[in-house]
Amino acid sequence: MKKVYIHPLPVRIWHWINAFGFVFMIVTGLQIRYPEIFGITSFRQAVELHNTAGFVLIANYFLWLGFYLFSDRIKIYHPELNPRKHFEDSLRQVVYYSRGIFRGDPNPHHSDPYHKFNPMQKMAYQVIMLLVVPLQFATGLLLWDIKRFEGAVALLGGVRVVDTAHVLCFIFFASFLFVHFYLATLGSTPSEHFKAMFTGYEEMEEEAGS
Repeated sequence: MKKVYIHPLPVRIWHWINAFGFVFMIVTGLQIRYPEIFGITSFRQAVELHNTAGFVLIANYFLWLGFYLFSDRIKIYHPELNPRKHFEDSLRQVVYYSRGIFRGDPNPHHSDPYHKFNPMQKMAYQVIMLLVVPLQFATGLLLWDIKRFEGAVALLGGVRVVDTAHVLCFIFFASFLFVHFYLATLGSTPSEHFKAMFTGYEEMEEEAGS
């Protein structure tokens, strides 16, 4: 086994702010939508906390975006230029997750600082970070001050449409947390990926001949 520096400090800071922030947003969001069930705090305070956390996460998102746009680390999100190879690599990853991992087969993807994600992760994180997250923030911003953004809200079909999109994103992220947590246990040990998000280093199996 060898240790590889996979997660730079700015990424680790962003990750934990984002992780705790989204959990906090989910909890306060549930309080706002179902105050009779989740009586943690008052409705007004839940709204204020939800809005404050939302602005923190928006700022955190732009820090993430700036880091990747202005550093060579953006390569980790670049898709494979050869569509056939991308499909074949993705298929191997599907087979690994659905069968190989239960048989003790090695992971077909070998991470390094510039190839951190396997093909499936690259596509998933591009959709999440460049589409779903901005949609969540945009709809949240519109709902934060409906009067100020009434023109944009009306253009999108009204408050009900904007609110529905916001709630659907919430459902997606609440579900994603469980999937993300499970996948994070699939390192060389169940805690390896978690430790790596604190230290930056992951233990990797050395390839034959290295």
